[in-house]
Amino acid sequence: MNIYISGSLAYDRIMDFPGYFSEHILPEKIHILNVSFTVNGMKEKFGGTAGNIAYTLRLLGEKSTILSTIGKDYNSYFHWLDLNDMSTEGIKIISEEFTAGAYITTDKADNQITGFNPGAMKHRSEYAFPKNGVKAIGLAGPGNLGDMMEYAKYYKANKIACICDPGQSLPSWNAADLTEWITGASILICNDYELELISKMTGKRRDELHSIVGSLIVTLGDKGSVISTSAGDIAIPAARAEAVVDPTGAGDAYRAGLLKGLVTGKDIETAARIGAVAATYVVEQYGTQEHHFTCEAFGERYKKNFGKDM
Repeated sequence: MNIYISGSLAYDRIMDFPGYFSEHILPEKIHILNVSFTVNGMKEKFGGTAGNIAYTLRLLGEKSTILSTIGKDYNSYFHWLDLNDMSTEGIKIISEEFTAGAYITTDKADNQITGFNPGAMKHRSEYAFPKNGVKAIGLAGPGNLGDMMEYAKYYKANKIACICDPGQSLPSWNAADLTEWITGASILICNDYELELISKMTGKRRDELHSIVGSLIVTLGDKGSVISTSAGDIAIPAARAEAVVDPTGAGDAYRAGLLKGLVTGKDIETAARIGAVAATYVVEQYGTQEHHFTCEAFGERYKKNFGKDM
């Protein structure tokens, strides 16, 4: 089965400031704020929703097609994808832009100041889908809004299972377009805060969303997730991580596990449990593509958490 993942590719550039922002930001002077922080150094990590999901999915033994854009600084990211046997076929290079990038500075109190440059993400990836009728599933994740809308339309029109995952793109939507985008989706996935925004924007309560989407999956962090359908709710407990270092990217790994389950014929409840286990590997590391596991180890962790094989 073809797996299409649209969304962002980004470089996360992480810096540590060996002091406290509060010592350099004077409340009475914020109207003329002009500060500079000398950091200890910078680490560059590979990120972006599409890249993160595709990476964990590859660890789970599945190949996918990333539908995204990348900038003129694409070489190191493409090298990383090649090292991990991941395709660049669906990635469009925007030669006049830099790749989307988050510049994150953290102080000693774990306060963060982040600057984000959308760069190449401002452009459509305009992927030409093959006309071979192969069975497929598509996840439309947060990235370029034009891609999100058009790819979801394509999936629905061609009877391809469509997962809508708005994530951090929600503030950029208007109510009419958001409603059109999610209507007819096989699955709408979001966290509990995003669900409140979706309900407010569409004017539909959680139970009313069932009239326009097949299933609703709400992730709840360390409280697990809930699969909600017109027939009722199924609570999926969170899987246990060996250590919690950084939760960033856990949601993307959950989506990879969910996709793994669905493309291998599992029911949605089992697929969500696979997602819960996948998320544990990410929170044990700094960075969203720093984790590693074998399929055998993954199966053992699944059984340890849920008392049965996948």
